[in-house]
Amino acid sequence: MYFSLIDRIETLVPDQTIVATKSLSMAEEYLKDHFPHFPVMPGVLMLEALTQASAWLIRVSEDFRHSMVLLKEAKNVKYGKFLQPGQTLTLTATITKRDERMTTLKAEGVLEGQTSLKAMLILERYNLVDTNPHNGDTDQAVIRSLRKQLKLLQRPVAEMHRYAENR
Repeated sequence: MYFSLIDRIETLVPDQTIVATKSLSMAEEYLKDHFPHFPVMPGVLMLEALTQASAWLIRVSEDFRHSMVLLKEAKNVKYGKFLQPGQTLTLTATITKRDERMTTLKAEGVLEGQTSLKAMLILERYNLVDTNPHNGDTDQAVIRSLRKQLKLLQRPVAEMHRYAENR
């Protein structure tokens, strides 16, 4: 199961930083169980949102050279405020180190001016064809899909309104 936990990319400076947002809605299925009378976004999903924002920064920085950008390690994870329905978490990630296969990022989630989550993330990047030569087509299909998602995440607000009006 895949949860897309980024609603919008506000700023993206390749090889440097990304700022993205996640707005929590009561429509999110997991809230009915987490917790029934005090719905909050689970900490692990907040960490996943930071990871997804970080992955977008890496993909764009490398012009989608790798189909897979996955969390390898999360260090020094600290949680603060809970994210509740109707609130927006601002996610920021900055590249601090990169080698041939790993990228290290300093990442933070801010809610109403206060740190809600921060961590040092290490993401691994690779292509499926590296482990199986028959996976080249799959790599290309994944990259095409990711490029389409990026266009939606970066779409200017005015353009989204025009799209909605013309539907």
